[in-house]
Amino acid sequence: RDKWSKKMDFLLSVVGFAVDLGNVWRFPYICYQNGGGAFLIPYTLMAVFGGVPLFYMELALGQFHRTGAIPIWKRICPIFKGIGFAICIIGLYVSFYYNTIITWALYYFYSSFSGTLPWASCDNPWNTPDCTNYFGKSNVTWTNFSRSPAEEFYTRKVLEIQKSGGLYNVGGIHWQLLLCLFLIFAIVYFSLWKGVKTSGKVVWVTATLPYIVLLILLIRGATLPGAWRGVVFYLRPDWGKLLSTTVWVDAAAQIFFSLGPGFGVLLALASYNHFHNNCYR
Repeated sequence: RDKWSKKMDFLLSVVGFAVDLGNVWRFPYICYQNGGGAFLIPYTLMAVFGGVPLFYMELALGQFHRTGAIPIWKRICPIFKGIGFAICIIGLYVSFYYNTIITWALYYFYSSFSGTLPWASCDNPWNTPDCTNYFGKSNVTWTNFSRSPAEEFYTRKVLEIQKSGGLYNVGGIHWQLLLCLFLIFAIVYFSLWKGVKTSGKVVWVTATLPYIVLLILLIRGATLPGAWRGVVFYLRPDWGKLLSTTVWVDAAAQIFFSLGPGFGVLLALASYNHFHNNCYR
């Protein structure tokens, strides 16, 4: 079985898997919805007593047995081998929507190369009379039917839901999105086609770039007017939320989205380590 050429390749692969879209686009929403700063208490407890132990357990199991997600369960207990197949099926489902989200991001990136951002005004062919532009205006009349330019760009230009009659008629193929999706799958394929020999090099970009981008966004956001007021409003704790079981369930679910135990990826990544590698450290 192949091995990681350097320990740093393995470390960056694990970090790149743990710090992904689940942290960037899901955690802020879940945190605000479940009591702001108060949510950090169940989140931390779930991480310490649930997420991190499971994370370490998968790394240890993968390194010890040095096999993938399907045969490892056959070695542990043959009756559990169905878990490995279930993990692969779940991974297939996740790849459907995760790569689609990345496709949308790529389409937005392509659309941003214009003099005027298409989601910054209501003067585009896809906009409706309900589109309400609030950029640079002090007095804006907002009703229950009002839609922002950004919302209409996403729903009517990117998704083109106005051409769909429902699940029985989802509309035609948006060829720009199709090309973006094809490009994303091609990048994923060529990142994996030689195993750890190629993925070990790719993670030097995919694992470090999110931190660089988040640092840039943090500096930019912190220097905007009223940034501190926004942080206080966002993190103001609602202690009453801690009495709701939904908050604790959301905290546990977010740990699985953040650290990724149970998806078989950690098993696979650790299986390319040397047998005596100190994965605990």
